[in-house]
Amino acid sequence: MNTTTRRGRPRKGDARLSREAILTAALEAVDADGAAAVSMRTVAQRLGVDAKSLYHHIDGKEALLDAIAGHVLGGIDLPALTGQPEEDLGAIAQSFRKATRAHPQAAALVLTRQLPSIAALAPVEAVLSVLRKAGASPEEAVHLLRSLLAVVVGSLLREAGAGPAFGVTDEAGIARRRAELEQTGLPAVVGSAPQLARCDHEAEFAFAVDLAVAATMQRLATPRR
Repeated sequence: MNTTTRRGRPRKGDARLSREAILTAALEAVDADGAAAVSMRTVAQRLGVDAKSLYHHIDGKEALLDAIAGHVLGGIDLPALTGQPEEDLGAIAQSFRKATRAHPQAAALVLTRQLPSIAALAPVEAVLSVLRKAGASPEEAVHLLRSLLAVVVGSLLREAGAGPAFGVTDEAGIARRRAELEQTGLPAVVGSAPQLARCDHEAEFAFAVDLAVAATMQRLATPRR
């Protein structure tokens, strides 16, 4: 993909502007306000430059979002594959989490953006390779890849933005909220009140990945009609 273009001469103060600096500022914007708030103008404001100067390095907003997604995936330190699908898929998911915890909002872009580099496609290749060797057809492997990715990214987004379900985490607050809920006719919620009030993000992520991988393997083991 061609990611450079020329639109006039940059201002003198923009001479040291680089693609890396633009991506860093874009990631900061995503972290602060989400991907929907990112534009060439908002990134330029963070850098203290004219928005036009960014076009010497990035074609536009769409290319910028693609580049952010590529940066996220390209930063994953992939594990050595063992040939055991369950272990390999779980290890890749954990590597994804490790690489993207600093930018969970940006991680969501990998679900929707084009991937502009070979480095960005390396994690995709790893997962597809595991799935194909486990018996998935090319089409099914892509469906499974996207499903697994949705679980992983969804867990990261929840981890980044989630607060306690009841708005409290202390014992007194939980007890008070539980007493209130006992009047609502929601016995299952009342019974799980202590668990709903707290969340171990690492354990929750591991549980979600284990569940998704187990479902994937069961799907691959089910005879096709």
